[in-house]
Amino acid sequence: MSFQTVLRPPSAVPWRARLAARLAVGTAKPLTRLSPERIRRLLTALARGAQPARFEQVQAARDAVTTVSLLCAGREGCLQRSIATALLCRARGVWPTWCVGIRTAPPFAAHAWVESDGRMVGEGVPVGYFRVLFSVAPHDAKEGPDGRYGCG
Repeated sequence: MSFQTVLRPPSAVPWRARLAARLAVGTAKPLTRLSPERIRRLLTALARGAQPARFEQVQAARDAVTTVSLLCAGREGCLQRSIATALLCRARGVWPTWCVGIRTAPPFAAHAWVESDGRMVGEGVPVGYFRVLFSVAPHDAKEGPDGRYGCG
């Protein structure tokens, strides 16, 4: 997959946001080594009680994450970038929809991203380019009628 990454100068993101983004990136790194199921369960638990994030909030969090981490700004950093963005949003009391899926056109590739207001944030690909395998949305973290939390 080819997409353009625009690196922002650090001064484009306030220092407090850069510090919070560094903490989110550092926290996300070890989480990338967990199984997909464990990541999903952990993020579902973290999303409890959060309000749905607005598109602009998620874009600002993603921008901060990609400003402080070249790995997260790069093509191969999608899992850490998406987790760090979700964690940074959660630190602000909101939650995006965190998604894991596959590319619909050959060659096969897995990808992780965040969405808000039904739109992918910062991916620069057309709607339908990825197929969601599983996700953690803000409403997934609320207690269901059977007393359980999260997706399936």
